Amino acid sequence: MGVLIGIDYGKKRIGLAHTDPKQIIASGLCTLSTREVIKFLSDYMNHTPIEKFVVGQPKQKDGNYSGVENDILIFIKELQKNFSTIPVLRQDERFTSKIALKSLIEAGANKKTRKNKALVDQVSATLILQSFLESISKTLI
Repeated sequence: MGVLIGIDYGKKRIGLAHTDPKQIIASGLCTLSTREVIKFLSDYMNHTPIEKFVVGQPKQKDGNYSGVENDILIFIKELQKNFSTIPVLRQDERFTSKIALKSLIEAGANKKTRKNKALVDQVSATLILQSFLESISKTLI
């Protein structure tokens, strides 16, 4: 059984999260510039099998897709081209950045830490992946 990789896509940076091998809990992995992600994932696969990618699906309050959705679809095609045997799934990511920031505040992070957008992206990826895990566990009950 491989791990799941959560992806919080951004035009400049991508936050990544991963599960444990039993796919029970999500934790932050890293944040990279968008152009570095494919190589990083290729290297990551050399020591850890990846079972699925879970890419955030940004929607607005009214349910319409965010403006970055077209860029995400291009990125997904790149993922599929480079990792053709690994399924790419989507997970609603509404409010994950706000929840990530709130989580950092509740954890006692200082103002400088909270302004670290790379950390917020990584926490957002973790929230996307954890939401996915919770949604599939509900279907199994």
